[in-house]
Amino acid sequence: MPLNIVFMGTPDFSVPVLDAIASAGHRVVAVYSQPPRPAGRGMAEVKSPVQRRAEARGFEVRTPVNFKSEADREAFAALNADAAVVVAYGLLLPKPVLDATRLGCFNVHASKLPRWRGAAPIQRAIMAGDTVTAVNIMRMEQGLDTGPVCLGRDVPISGSMTAGELHDELSTLGASLMVEALAKVEAGEITCVPQPAEGATYAAKIGKGETRIDFSRPASEVINHIRGLSPAPGAWFEIAIGGKAERIRVLTATAADGTAEPGTLIDDNLTIACGTGAVRVERLQRAGKQPMAAADFLRGTRLAAGLRLAC
Repeated sequence: MPLNIVFMGTPDFSVPVLDAIASAGHRVVAVYSQPPRPAGRGMAEVKSPVQRRAEARGFEVRTPVNFKSEADREAFAALNADAAVVVAYGLLLPKPVLDATRLGCFNVHASKLPRWRGAAPIQRAIMAGDTVTAVNIMRMEQGLDTGPVCLGRDVPISGSMTAGELHDELSTLGASLMVEALAKVEAGEITCVPQPAEGATYAAKIGKGETRIDFSRPASEVINHIRGLSPAPGAWFEIAIGGKAERIRVLTATAADGTAEPGTLIDDNLTIACGTGAVRVERLQRAGKQPMAAADFLRGTRLAAGLRLAC
């Protein structure tokens, strides 16, 4: 029989999972998402991607700030759901909520647990130079991403893959794995294995202070940094254009030959020296502009070899 599911999620990553659960025939009795937030120049309140999709599908949407209120906890329990599915919701669930469904709360997590527990596992995996990640379906407990793993699939990370590309692949895979997991839950055949004690790492949220490119690092690390922050929030450097400092977001870059002081333009093709080696910028984005090829940028902006960027 189909299960009565509470879905809890907020960003784009969560939307395919919501769609897959509904398409599999489960009854979504309510959707929880983070409250609308001010955004854009006018700072108008914007609903989350999950809220927008849930409303389009006719699901009831709830947006509590947290679950500290007894009324919010009781409202959750009153749904009498069989299970909750949690995908990048953005709130830690208290024990009364974790215990309020008949079969438990199940989470889609985009890493090879116990590596990269926390808020930014996709970005951190690429920034660290990992060559393999995973999607894990985990039965939730009170610790941060510490619950036993019920299903998992490894996903290779190629040397050119960006966080955006990996995000989309893991989101799609997570949706199919959650449907598979719920079928096992429904049949009473789910088996969840405790995570190993060794190898746990924490994927902290990306801070603004770490998005600037440090060209004093080796070229391989600079490239991983760029890949891990592409397309958002974006790794960047500043350069003087027309006598004014301008921030340039780098979307893709490749390793290149050349040696000079870190942060120096080696040629007129946006090849920049690093602590060891160099990187050539391939795609970039100027402030307030659309992404473009570096070649298109250089056709309208003359940059002389030997120009030094701030490191």
